[in-house]
Amino acid sequence: MSGDAADARTEGLESAPRRSQRGPLLALGVVALLLVGFAVGFLAQLPLRDDAPAHPALDSVDVGFAQDMTVHHNQAIEMATVALGSATDPLVRNLAYDILTTQQNQVGQMQGWLALWDAPPLPTGGYMGWMSDGSGHGGHGGGGMADMSTNAGSGDGTVAAMPGMATAQDMTNLRAATGPAADVLFLQLMLRHHQGGLPMMEYGAMHASSAVVRQLAQTMVDTQQSESQLMTQMLTEKGAAPI
Repeated sequence: MSGDAADARTEGLESAPRRSQRGPLLALGVVALLLVGFAVGFLAQLPLRDDAPAHPALDSVDVGFAQDMTVHHNQAIEMATVALGSATDPLVRNLAYDILTTQQNQVGQMQGWLALWDAPPLPTGGYMGWMSDGSGHGGHGGGGMADMSTNAGSGDGTVAAMPGMATAQDMTNLRAATGPAADVLFLQLMLRHHQGGLPMMEYGAMHASSAVVRQLAQTMVDTQQSESQLMTQMLTEKGAAPI
């Protein structure tokens, strides 16, 4: 065997383990990114103690928004994490990365407020009871919430937790999707997710008693409306439609 051939064989043997390590390393990188984003968002809110209500009521807009939007964001983060590993379109992966990092930071902010307010980190009595403007929202299990949540989901009769949220079957399908189908399904699910959460963000931006909560809610509105326009355009370019 020539020296060049031996070197090539050795290089191939050395590169194979490196390739096999990329998957676990990518997963570890995503986990580290999530933890850093949460910590930064959480710690960034600690100096805001004086600007936020000392202890808003547990049924207040401020607490309800932070709790429910944490749940809503957490699923978007999960979907974006899946897309980072399965999407084939670099633009889709870039979008998934932006959504993951932005929403993880926002979850950290909201959890920081809830900790300062001595409020539970997640809702304990149902969703969207803090939206009580008579527009069909709220009720902690009342008719308005049930009517809205039946509009979300995969069509299999499963009721999603909040408007726009994916069902368990949706998430199973997303994890199993490969190739261009993974790109399309992620865009469809995330677009619906954004659209479903928009009324909560708009309500929080208008009715929260804390300026920082109103500001964050409005930032979410602006960001997710822009992302929704982008995802709609990307679906059109791929010959697909929203769901």
